[in-house]
Amino acid sequence: MSLRTVPNSEPRRAVLDTYAWIEYFRGSAEGSAVSKYLENGFQPFTPSIVIAELSDKYRREGINEWPIRRSFIKLKSKILHLDELTADRAGELKQTLRKKFKDAGLADAIVWAHSLQNDALVITGDKHLREMDNAVNLKKVPEV
Repeated sequence: MSLRTVPNSEPRRAVLDTYAWIEYFRGSAEGSAVSKYLENGFQPFTPSIVIAELSDKYRREGINEWPIRRSFIKLKSKILHLDELTADRAGELKQTLRKKFKDAGLADAIVWAHSLQNDALVITGDKHLREMDNAVNLKKVPEV
């Protein structure tokens, strides 16, 4: 699927998923692409489920900088909390994802639902989301 373009007259929004933040903090080429969405006029969002996934990952790996990274995410992006409508849509979207990926999880569907609810691109390299119409596939290291 192709990258959806956002007209200049509309606010440019981007939902960053767990994959995007991990690569950003690693400082990888994909992370460099993420930084462009944080710095080039996009309104960045981070779903609260992403905070949970990152918290789990960094605590499991003993990354002591997690509180600093969490504060940075809150400073650089608006945290999106799961409301009833987004939760319901995520349940529906998970079924759509499962038709293509047997291992697609509810977290993927929640991120996708948040992006659709906010008319935003989803910045990801996750195999479950990177081919969606509104996705920026970090595996292809896009230009902003």
